Amino acid sequence: MQPIIDGIINGVIQTSALEWTAVICGIASVIYSMRENILVYPTGIISVLIYVYLAFEYKLYADMGVNGYYFVMSVYGWYYWTNTDGNKDQVPVTINSSRENFYSVGILAGSFGILVLVLINFTDSDVPFWDATTTSFAILGMWLMARKKLENWIAWIITDLISIPLYFYKGLVLTSFQFLIFTILATMGYFAWKKSLEENHLHSLK
Repeated sequence: MQPIIDGIINGVIQTSALEWTAVICGIASVIYSMRENILVYPTGIISVLIYVYLAFEYKLYADMGVNGYYFVMSVYGWYYWTNTDGNKDQVPVTINSSRENFYSVGILAGSFGILVLVLINFTDSDVPFWDATTTSFAILGMWLMARKKLENWIAWIITDLISIPLYFYKGLVLTSFQFLIFTILATMGYFAWKKSLEENHLHSLK
């Protein structure tokens, strides 16, 4: 146990200012998302751009690609959340229809299959299946979040739980700890959005 604690302490001490910035902005983004605050997107954009660089440096190529995707989806989500008829500041939380669930499974399976093939055949990644799994769930989670779907939190919880040991293994100790925090926040976010969904439903019945 002590070697693990020592490793965490040493990892935190050696963490660069750039990674600290990405972690702080990333945590702020999740908190803003929980609260349905549009600041989720500008803080998230700062974090993902830094992680594009860090993922490249640590040969997490799928994560580098997905952070580029996060950037694009953050811009889209920023537009989608605020693209209302003027009566509301944002679109409400909704849940997937049966068709949307089918599309979600397709996005997950398709992205995993493509990522595994690319990572094995075209990169020097030493954790291709691990990397592809976290990345494919993250791709799905970001899409669902941009569309303000409750199910996005389930995808993020799975992503975060798998990412904790992955980043620790890669030596990004602070980022690994960040994903532990993300797991807790994502669980809280699920219940916060579920409450919002229920309140919107009750309001529509009045």
